Amino acid sequence: MKLYEIAHSRAGDKGNTLTLSLIPYDESDYPMLCSAVTADSVKQHLSAIVSGEIIRYELPNIASLLFVCQHALLGGVTTSLAIDTHGKALSYALLEMEV
Repeated sequence: MKLYEIAHSRAGDKGNTLTLSLIPYDESDYPMLCSAVTADSVKQHLSAIVSGEIIRYELPNIASLLFVCQHALLGGVTTSLAIDTHGKALSYALLEMEV
């Protein structure tokens, strides 16, 4: 299944760093997301977009994951020639991942 079937995502940016949240619609799916959606699997899935390190943070009190993606926005909002310099569309790219 694709992540969008069981979760939603939000994106944020600061410079050339992108943050992606992953929040299950049903909190009971959180343990499965923790097992299936690792920093390595996200790095592989977004390999054409994110050239730097990806760090995953688990937020069990709110049943969500946060991925901090370095070197993801082609230099950042003020210097990038990317169509989506803020990376908002990249939350949808994450949700296309198969689990």
